[in-house]
Amino acid sequence: MNDPYSTLGVARTASEKEIKSAYRKLAKELHPDRNKDKPNAAEKFSDVTKAYDLLSDKEKRAQFDRGEIDAEGNPANPFAGMGGGFGGGRSGGFGGGGQRGFRPEDFQGVGGDDMDLSDLFDGLFGGGSRRRSAGGPGGMGGGFGSQRRPPPPPRKGADIHYRLAVPFVDAATRKDQRITLADGKTIDLKLPAGTEDGTQMRLKGKGQEGAGGPGDGLVMVEVASHPFYKRDGDHIRMDLPITLDEALHGAKVKCPTVDGPVMLTIKPGTNGGTVMRLKGKGWSKKTGARGDQLVSLEIQMPEDTTELAKRLEGWKDEGNPRKGLGV
Repeated sequence: MNDPYSTLGVARTASEKEIKSAYRKLAKELHPDRNKDKPNAAEKFSDVTKAYDLLSDKEKRAQFDRGEIDAEGNPANPFAGMGGGFGGGRSGGFGGGGQRGFRPEDFQGVGGDDMDLSDLFDGLFGGGSRRRSAGGPGGMGGGFGSQRRPPPPPRKGADIHYRLAVPFVDAATRKDQRITLADGKTIDLKLPAGTEDGTQMRLKGKGQEGAGGPGDGLVMVEVASHPFYKRDGDHIRMDLPITLDEALHGAKVKCPTVDGPVMLTIKPGTNGGTVMRLKGKGWSKKTGARGDQLVSLEIQMPEDTTELAKRLEGWKDEGNPRKGLGV
């Protein structure tokens, strides 16, 4: 995988919000379900996910920025920062082309005075089974042993990516969602607090099998739109039509919410555009609490205004509702 910052297209100084925003955009563009005609989409999607996993972890991001780990999260090259390196560096090193031989000070800062370098030099000098003596070939002092590094652990299986379409009302109220996995099993997922479009859920051990164990299932949430609800941060907005009679005389009217209908009390003389607040009927916050539902009242004239016109014949409203606008 390339540099995670380059993979996500963000600067090294990017904030957590900028990293998250870049990931959501790329995840939507590259999701395999949307790019079935592009065989490399799955690989790119996986690279984007790995980059986000690393940079969204504050500790791993700091380690990567310091050069302690690579883009895969593995320990970085132990020879980094050791001058000219090995095999022909201009300022020394081993092999042809060096201007001077090995000196102990070349390894200052690589583990301290007590560091055992036998493993490190075993690979450099062919893994000899006997220690070289002080007078042996190469003049290396006490020589180095033949200890070998243990083989790397077996790799886990690949992750499996899923797209979960969640209805607007279910996302707002965090209703459990049923999903069918690649192995045919069906499970119920509990949506996390603050679920929104682009939220990713990790299912441990639900990926492909591998020598080192199964990978994970990665579920990306896609929140559907709604015919009359609209999300506004942690709040939900909607327009509620009322009749002229209800606005004039006041009334109790039924209003829909994501939790079910409730009764609203309309005061006599209510103007169109009045916003009423229903506490705790909004979107689920990351804290687990809920925002509010904001209801804008819209006064609707009757379809047939003949009778209304007769009743108002000879009457004229002398007020100026636009006075506050300076006109």
